[in-house]
Amino acid sequence: MSRNYKFHNPDGLYFVSFAVVYWLDVFVREQYIEILLESLKFCQKEKGMEIFAWCIMTNHVHIVFRTITDDKPEQVIGDLKRFTSKKIVNAIINNPNESKKEFFLNKFIEAGKKSSNVNKYQFWQHNNHPIEISDNKTMDIKINYVHNNPVKAGYVNIPEDYPYSSAKDYCGEKGLLPDIVVEH
Repeated sequence: MSRNYKFHNPDGLYFVSFAVVYWLDVFVREQYIEILLESLKFCQKEKGMEIFAWCIMTNHVHIVFRTITDDKPEQVIGDLKRFTSKKIVNAIINNPNESKKEFFLNKFIEAGKKSSNVNKYQFWQHNNHPIEISDNKTMDIKINYVHNNPVKAGYVNIPEDYPYSSAKDYCGEKGLLPDIVVEH
């Protein structure tokens, strides 16, 4: 992995992206999105994750954040991914209405077999691609990128119409996560 994609500064502000293995469209069901949202809320409240922007797409997530406690950013993201991986896979297993259950589980097993540190199911790709943000111009570019992702994908015409992002917060409305930092 390139040195450009590591958490070097524990106090830094970071843009991260992480995707479901094989870019599987798992986040098309509210139930799975809700698990991720609740986990982000937990990280905000209990792990000192200060979120500036976020977006959940059908198969990947973008977050602009920093940690404001002793928890290191890589630990917070690692914990988030480990917890949501287990919780979402269990939700898929136990969802009687999941039409892609067998397909998803087979793909998670396939990905897990390719990884030495996965017992059975691998849900998330291992990389996070953290990019440290060191100035307001870069911050604006990353926040705009996060918020325009659903527009670029053709899901909505304007960012604030997409419910699973912080774009509403930047328009003065309340989004789905509490305490989004819109000033920088």
